Amino acid sequence: MDPSVDDVWFLYILQCADGSFYTGITRDLERRSRQHNEGKASRYTRARRPTQVVYQEVLANHSLALRREAAIKALTRRNKEALVRQGDQGRQAS
Repeated sequence: MDPSVDDVWFLYILQCADGSFYTGITRDLERRSRQHNEGKASRYTRARRPTQVVYQEVLANHSLALRREAAIKALTRRNKEALVRQGDQGRQAS
């Protein structure tokens, strides 16, 4: 089952200028990335600009996106680095 365009959420990982990672979710990845780099999205990234999207996943709804975000935030840095190295596998959750 393909998610409707209105229901699609993106999980993303940013790499900040200091090398740290920031994980979030959004419906509009381009807009949210721009907000992070303008210093308007989060206190954490505001002090660590510029940021770059290094990983993303497409999820079928907000609930799945929230769960995936929590799971990634719980990973160790080493595991996040491995996920980023794998790159976007085009995985979609339904």
